[in-house]
Amino acid sequence: MTRQTTLRIGFWLVLAGFLAWDYNHSAPVDLRYEAPLIAAGSGQATQGGHCSMPD
Repeated sequence: MTRQTTLRIGFWLVLAGFLAWDYNHSAPVDLRYEAPLIAAGSGQATQGGHCSMPD
């Protein structure tokens, strides 16, 4: 195996490990509080995104 192949495999293993860790440690997304996708760019105020949360 060449060094480039080893680095490529290592990158994907680290990325997969990070995604697995993030999935296990993150709170589930509540889709009922997200703005509907059809309203994107319509000027309709969002109700549940991070930009509408109080400080």
